[in-house]
Amino acid sequence: MNESDSQRIAAILEKTGYSPASTDEADFIVVNMCSVRQSAVDRVYGLIQKFSKLKAQNPKLKTVLTGCILPKDKQKLREGFDQIIRFPDLLKYKANPSTSSGRVFVPISNGCNNLCSYCAVPLTRGDLKCRSHKEILKEVENAAQKNPKEIWLLGQNVNNYYSPENPSINFAELMKMVCKIQGKFKILFMSPHPKNFSDELINVLADCPKFGKYLNLPVQSGDNEILKKMGRNYTAKEYKDLVKKIRKKIPDINLSTDTIVGFPGETKKQFGNTVKLFREIKFNNAYISKYSPRAGTVAFKLKNNIPLKEKKRRWKILNDLL
Repeated sequence: MNESDSQRIAAILEKTGYSPASTDEADFIVVNMCSVRQSAVDRVYGLIQKFSKLKAQNPKLKTVLTGCILPKDKQKLREGFDQIIRFPDLLKYKANPSTSSGRVFVPISNGCNNLCSYCAVPLTRGDLKCRSHKEILKEVENAAQKNPKEIWLLGQNVNNYYSPENPSINFAELMKMVCKIQGKFKILFMSPHPKNFSDELINVLADCPKFGKYLNLPVQSGDNEILKKMGRNYTAKEYKDLVKKIRKKIPDINLSTDTIVGFPGETKKQFGNTVKLFREIKFNNAYISKYSPRAGTVAFKLKNNIPLKEKKRRWKILNDLL
């Protein structure tokens, strides 16, 4: 999503007369920040010193920060940038998507109505806002003419999608429409929420020859108590049952997941339940993160009582198992 937004920001700048330049040569730099993990935030703080050196060489250089910025970071980062701005709703702007990687991103929604206790997205992107299905289909059609290998539909929770013009057009219906668009591309999406993954959607994916047979289905934990603390609204068994249904209909699916280790209060036994789930499901890939507190979230009020050393140990166990 961050990369997709950056493509739209670049298109806006190019329309106003800017042309791309390397960081060392630029006289205007826009940093599009992500706050989903502390490591992403730390990278932005790390740029300040670099920009200071560049400004000494080029006094005309202006730096702007935008994107997902938590209030506490906004205050601290003011001195490091000439301006901090909130871009308008970028879904209204056309991107100049790069097809050099063979991959095109098409956002279908922005923001999220799920209040997962560890997640800062609703604090930075706000509530769910969906694009018109007509706009999305037009953008996919335009992208398909450039012969990409893959077209990705993006949203913080894609399967919560509904068209503002016609709420009966849900994500399954949208996928059905996209699958009919001419072209040799594969269609993929991220990221869905397990609680919204309907039988209707599974059937559409199974019947769509353009579907890229890859699915990122975030589980976050294999322990019911931790899942409840996370505000995920499903149990480990419900997640496993969903995976069984998906694999029955789409046997050659490539399945990846997102998992957080070291969530506040996670015992060794609870972590063991995540290990069991990994052994049972045998994911093709997983994005494993060590819990980092995000200011303003519900989990921020919980004591971050798992030492970093233990988080690293748990991360390694899952990574080795994978």
